[in-house]
Amino acid sequence: MKKIIVLGAGLVGKAMAIDLAKNFDVTSADINDEALQAVAVHGIKTLKIDLSDHGQLRTILQPFDIVVGAVPGFMGLQNAKTVIEAGKNMVDISFFPEDPFQLDALAKKNNVTIVTDCGVAPGMGNIILGYHHQRMKINSYECLVGGLPVVREWPYEYKAVFSPIDVIEEYIRPARYVQNSSVVIKEALSDPELIHFDGVGTLESWNSDGLRSLITTMPDIPNMIEKTLRYPGCIEYLRVLRESGFFSYDEIDVKGVKIRPVDVTAKLLFPKWKLKPGEEEFTVMRIVLSGEENGKPKTYTYQLLDRTDKATNTLSMARTTGYTCTAAVHLVLNEKFTRKGICPPEYLGEEESHFGFIKKYLADRGVVYRISA
Repeated sequence: MKKIIVLGAGLVGKAMAIDLAKNFDVTSADINDEALQAVAVHGIKTLKIDLSDHGQLRTILQPFDIVVGAVPGFMGLQNAKTVIEAGKNMVDISFFPEDPFQLDALAKKNNVTIVTDCGVAPGMGNIILGYHHQRMKINSYECLVGGLPVVREWPYEYKAVFSPIDVIEEYIRPARYVQNSSVVIKEALSDPELIHFDGVGTLESWNSDGLRSLITTMPDIPNMIEKTLRYPGCIEYLRVLRESGFFSYDEIDVKGVKIRPVDVTAKLLFPKWKLKPGEEEFTVMRIVLSGEENGKPKTYTYQLLDRTDKATNTLSMARTTGYTCTAAVHLVLNEKFTRKGICPPEYLGEEESHFGFIKKYLADRGVVYRISA
């Protein structure tokens, strides 16, 4: 049986380990005892390790056939580099802020496949765009996406499934989008719009830096944008915190102690953003891509509304993010997807059989994209 190691045993890492353990020999690695115990009750092997110790990490990777990355973004780039140096294939959802293509030459030199950003968005959105990009001339791509708690609780009406630092990064990283074939850069949380979603109601969208690799890999698409969704009013709190310096990475002196404001903010906000036991959430996404197919104007709309799986107590964001990643793991591990180097998810979507496999894999697990054309 092929062996997989999942780096990170958080909410998404746990969901992926459980899913992959149906078909493979899975080990979950983390430094957090509580997280490892939550995975171990499902019969999955665990390994306690400091994943920032790259010498040790390179050693422990050796027995495994593939690596799945589910660490916080600030650890992602170096972890990917270590995996490449160890000569292992990888599918990753750490969403690190650096340009992954800086590792492309090293990955090709070591003859490995590294699928980056393989979640829901970025991730499935890229896969969908990659599929249609091979089959039509696309003029515009818009992705609206968000994960939210069912119960709106004052003051933030938001809950975090990922690392709090990674969530805050969305609010401070400049947002890039493409308009009339030019890259436009605006601050995050800009250009808010109120948009209605069936089954959810009215949400507020705002610019976030979700296009990532698409700006590099899809230079012929003149208009592309990704916006994050939250309940209306949420971004005003976030703007106030950001403008007041609470999200700053620059150290300040407090009674002789050097601290980064963002670390204090993350520590304070995480308890407020943490889902309580039994609390439900949902993921909503709408992708609209338009252009010309077979010489005629064509628009495709993909819509997703996924909710917490109460039967297994698996969060929607863990399902929609994690199962896209585990589908890709199957393709790489079974040598269906063999492209070497850094491979953002749009490359996965190019081939009909890969696109069909991923859609079915998700649908089999209740993650269903409704498509209209």
